[in-house]
Amino acid sequence: MKKNIIHIAYLFFFGIVLHSCSIKKFIPEGERLYTGAKIEIEADSSIQNVDQLKDELETILRPEPNSKFLGMYPGLYYYYKIQKEKPGFLNRWLFKQIGEKPVYQSDVETFEVEDILLNRLENNGFFYSTAGSSFEEKELEAFATYSLKVPPPYKMESFQVDSMASPLYEYVKQAATHSPLTKDMRFDLSNLKLERQRIDSELKKKGYYNLNPDFFIFEADTNQYRNRRFDLYLKLKAQVPQKATVPYQVKHVNVYPDYDLQDSIPLNAERYNSKNYFQDSLFFKPKHLDKFITIKEGEYYNPQTSKNTSRRLSSIGAYKYVNIQYNEIDSLLTDSLGILEANIFLSPLTKRALRAELQAVTKSNNFAGPNLAFTYSNRNLFRGGETLNISTNIGYETQFASGENAGLSSLEHGLKGELIFPRMISPFNIRDDFFRYSVPKTKTSLGISYLKRSKLYTLITGSALFGYTWNANRFITYEVNPITVNYTSLSNTTDEFQDILDNNPFLKLSFDQQFISGLTFSFTYNEMVDTKDPNQFFLNTTLDVAGNSISLLGKEQNKGEPKTFLGLEYAQYAKADIDARFHLNFGKNRQQTLATRLFAGYGLAYGNSDVIPFVKQYFSGGPYSVRAFRIRSLGPGTYNEDNDANSDGTFFDQTGNIRLEANVEYRFPIFSFFKGAFFVDAGNVWNSEANPVFNGDDKFTSNFINELGMGTGFGLRIDVQGFVIRFDLAAPFHDPSLPEGKRFDFKLDEPVLNFAIGYSF
Repeated sequence: MKKNIIHIAYLFFFGIVLHSCSIKKFIPEGERLYTGAKIEIEADSSIQNVDQLKDELETILRPEPNSKFLGMYPGLYYYYKIQKEKPGFLNRWLFKQIGEKPVYQSDVETFEVEDILLNRLENNGFFYSTAGSSFEEKELEAFATYSLKVPPPYKMESFQVDSMASPLYEYVKQAATHSPLTKDMRFDLSNLKLERQRIDSELKKKGYYNLNPDFFIFEADTNQYRNRRFDLYLKLKAQVPQKATVPYQVKHVNVYPDYDLQDSIPLNAERYNSKNYFQDSLFFKPKHLDKFITIKEGEYYNPQTSKNTSRRLSSIGAYKYVNIQYNEIDSLLTDSLGILEANIFLSPLTKRALRAELQAVTKSNNFAGPNLAFTYSNRNLFRGGETLNISTNIGYETQFASGENAGLSSLEHGLKGELIFPRMISPFNIRDDFFRYSVPKTKTSLGISYLKRSKLYTLITGSALFGYTWNANRFITYEVNPITVNYTSLSNTTDEFQDILDNNPFLKLSFDQQFISGLTFSFTYNEMVDTKDPNQFFLNTTLDVAGNSISLLGKEQNKGEPKTFLGLEYAQYAKADIDARFHLNFGKNRQQTLATRLFAGYGLAYGNSDVIPFVKQYFSGGPYSVRAFRIRSLGPGTYNEDNDANSDGTFFDQTGNIRLEANVEYRFPIFSFFKGAFFVDAGNVWNSEANPVFNGDDKFTSNFINELGMGTGFGLRIDVQGFVIRFDLAAPFHDPSLPEGKRFDFKLDEPVLNFAIGYSF
């Protein structure tokens, strides 16, 4: 069956290629197919970077010829096919996907292209250039050549600011001292436009609300030079409005915390910290909202302050729209100062929301079943922007397997409450201006989960968290959780499960320490927010330390045994991760991406612990890891579950305290919101100290490169405005669980299908 499908695919592909060879018979009589153009430059010897200039000029050649594939024109072929009286469904569909209208020699207006080339040369300082063109004609094809003769460019001798009204003149002159326009620079119109925008931006920060880059003009004077030199002057155009030459000051700041476009503006006003808060009834307490607003009465207008205020208000999580408008008070305008009124309109999100999710869960141990989750959200709970999230879930899994393991099941319930304050709650006073870019959020949460596995055990887990998160700038985010607590209670254990623990001391120790108390710290640098950047870098580092503070209160019940706190044995460990990613975006509109990722993590148990708690250990495999292996089924090391007489492959994930992974993925558009990918993954987990149960196969050694699980595959993504549904089909080609010499084996007949939401990295 597989061979038949592959055979059909090959026939379909080669059918397209062979048919696209035969377009010549469709070209109308008297026409030639335009196949492109080149530029030949005869440049003065003093001109540098001629190849760079040539590349720039080639970008403006018009029109673009029809695209080729392996020397043929499949897109053009299917254009001609649909011109038939009955083109057929397949031809129409292929034209919509790859079809192109023909570009003939008669469509090329060479004299217009010459004018565009000369204009671009003048914009780059190469005045008095000349251009010519010719065609190289074959039977049914024509290729254009544009010949350019380029003299030496004009270069700047000096740059001065011409006289203007004061204090505008002083501000412009001050901004010009940092100008990138320096002596001996080649005349470049694009640089002059950028300089106007830069100076305008600097003056906007000084309060010049009505100023515009187009109000400035550059004039070049060549009269006193005969060697292609010029003096550059920056002037203010004539007839510039008087109000564009004076700075503006904010007289009033009006805030509307509960604004609705369909409502009339409320009349009830409250004055707080030199701002007017208008709301019919108390929706948002001014003392909490005020910290997010950096626009102040009496200060000069500054667009950066407005952007900062808008960004900070949007981060609260209670508002759908943030709209800041400035109104000029013309009656107060003078020859030296203008007056503005700042109005901040805030449109709230729906206060309460309920979200339901139904998932189908499958695991590497053949467990499968449904999981239903509900989340209730209440925004602006205490009228200070607080968000309350209460989530609950219920899941049932059963093992679809024959033999003694058939019929095993798992039932899980969970309840979690999360309260987020859009401000820092701390016993210490911290100055408001310490967090200039954003206001920190305080996160608190409590959760409990119940897990019952038939014929095995019941596990109750409780968790609590208190911490802070904030953005230091556009790219950097910090998260500090000084209080993290986890407690697990293992009960209703069966004799069968007790035998498993007795045969695996490492596993038993990871369950014995029921109490985890510590802190976590995370640093994230994320350039992915800049979607226009062709080179994007992401770095996340996390530090998780547990048991240090509580060890001061711990008691040693018996000499040589672990200490306890409130009668509970607690864990001590340190765990550090680093996740680095790099995306190279290229191609038309940068729609293609080469995405790479490197992950490394290490956990160290010490003091009260010999083994890191089970819930804190690393695993490998799955849709966000090495996709050719099922989740939590890879490793540790070269361990092979099939060769372990003591394992039934049912109960436990394969974990370790060391993890290394690397991924490379090529992403490309297919059509509409469908995107494709080819990828290669590698990774594994190990233990720094060998677990006797694994016969030493799990220990990390210098031979770790040869113990990486590797796989490759392709994927389909449905990307609708950033919401991504992902399907990845992968097969392993290096399996570390096999004996050496047999690990490289491309198992195309054993693919793994991964389904996930969002990109893998």
